[in-house]
Amino acid sequence: MDAHKATISDIFNNSTLVEIPFFQRAYVWDKDLWQRLIEDMEYVVKSKKTHFLGSIILKAGREPSDEDEFDSCYTVVDGQQRLTTFLIFMKALCLLQGQPDAFNSQFRINGEEIALRLGKNDLESFEQVINMDSPNKIEIEKGKKRIIDAYNYFIENINPNGMNFTQIKSKALFVRINLDKNEDEQQIFDTINSLGINLTTSELLKNYFFSRETINEYHNKWEMVFENNEESKEYWERTVETGKNKRAMIDIFFDAYFQQLFQNKKFNVKTEDKISYLRVDKISQSYQHFIREYCNDDKNIVLNKIKEYADCFRDLFSPEICDMGVSGNFSSERLNILIFGLKNTTLIPYVLYITKNSENQDDLNKMYGIIESYIMRRMVAHASTQNYKNLFTSLILNEIKTSESLIEYLNKNDDSSLSVPVDDDIKNGFNNLKLTNLQTKGILYMIESKIRPHNSAVVLLGFNEYSLEHLMPKKWRNNWGFSAEEEKKKQRDSKLLTLGNLAIIPSALNSSIRDADWKTKKEGKGSGKEGLKACASGLVTLRETLEKEEWNENEIEKRAEWLCKNALKIWSL
Repeated sequence: MDAHKATISDIFNNSTLVEIPFFQRAYVWDKDLWQRLIEDMEYVVKSKKTHFLGSIILKAGREPSDEDEFDSCYTVVDGQQRLTTFLIFMKALCLLQGQPDAFNSQFRINGEEIALRLGKNDLESFEQVINMDSPNKIEIEKGKKRIIDAYNYFIENINPNGMNFTQIKSKALFVRINLDKNEDEQQIFDTINSLGINLTTSELLKNYFFSRETINEYHNKWEMVFENNEESKEYWERTVETGKNKRAMIDIFFDAYFQQLFQNKKFNVKTEDKISYLRVDKISQSYQHFIREYCNDDKNIVLNKIKEYADCFRDLFSPEICDMGVSGNFSSERLNILIFGLKNTTLIPYVLYITKNSENQDDLNKMYGIIESYIMRRMVAHASTQNYKNLFTSLILNEIKTSESLIEYLNKNDDSSLSVPVDDDIKNGFNNLKLTNLQTKGILYMIESKIRPHNSAVVLLGFNEYSLEHLMPKKWRNNWGFSAEEEKKKQRDSKLLTLGNLAIIPSALNSSIRDADWKTKKEGKGSGKEGLKACASGLVTLRETLEKEEWNENEIEKRAEWLCKNALKIWSL
């Protein structure tokens, strides 16, 4: 890597072609940044001082052929927006000053081909701007082509009398970072732009798999899968929480799909490579390494099966299921609650594997039930999720794709950190452990959805529609009249945080009801201040509770035992 300051003339020197990756995201800058550039350039001219415009990362690109006019080629890793904007600005300035040849001599290769080649989204509109021969606005439907909006803004707002083309060329500076072909551009990009928008896995892969010369293959093997219509784009671009980060569904897919590939025994992938391939921040580089080392550089081995796996993925996984009621039957819909509602996206690769490879729907539903039972038992027991990725990748590696082999594998797992919690662990979880609000909500919702009668008059809402409520409030001292020594009060404080005292309700209670005495909390205080009976009487997990005349530690323990009995019946392994 070589980093140094550079003028625009150092970047565009009449013989160098700079290419933005063909499938890069579209130009997005708006008038606030356009106006800032105008003001910066006015400052440069008035002060005659240098001014830095930011960094540009360029990577050595393709070698010129005999037909090419350029001598060298670079690919833009970072700086697409500022380079594009700067050239549009310079084009508008030259037209306004009546010097179109000044622009052409600097930014065309041998005075002919434009030296900055944009990607698919902006190529046509950029060339339309660059080929303008007079300072006229371009008529276009507002907001449709941001490139043209930028040009029109500069034509309207640049004061040509306060600008000097030559000074701007020599005083406007960039930090230019040159990478050779073997350097990891994603790592460098993400480090420099740690507070900005990182390159996504899908963007990097799209530009690796396809080029300007393979546009038909791109259309058939990518566009028809991920960009076929607005609904498709919306699905694949949706971001969801995965641990501490948010990731687009398309990036989650490519992670899951890659695990189907490198865990496949026919490729005989080395153990050390598998360890490297599991890093989600290196997926693009891992795909390239895998294709080079295990596919004899044949990209089609990966590309040819993308559609069938992507279709399966889209049918299978939907964050929107968290907004809908689910049935009590073990199913992929219930697993979506675990995955997206309870943040267990680590399950996705294995669930995709068994769904794609199972030949029997009844047995597949049994596997869904086993996975739910395993995850929920461990959640109740407050077991660590740290090694889940290793477990679920090993299930793919060992080709565990029947319910019989799955339950046998889980029960015989030698790793104590991944063992199935026994019934005593579950009882302890319900009676004594303090789980997170999200875990508690998930446990209660999944029990409720399983035990409620099929002919219930009350519709089960989606997971996201419920909130968590403490039956005995945390501020019980205000209204619950409990005279006891301090130790007993501490025991009560501890008990009210356990599962027996927690409930899901479809709408949060008014604050004056939430901390009220038990009778008021049940009955409410009239319109606008409804109690639990009005808000949640249709929930099976609260039905008997709302008949209680009083609520105390003994009742909390009884309810915990009742919930535990149902959980052990539902999640038996």
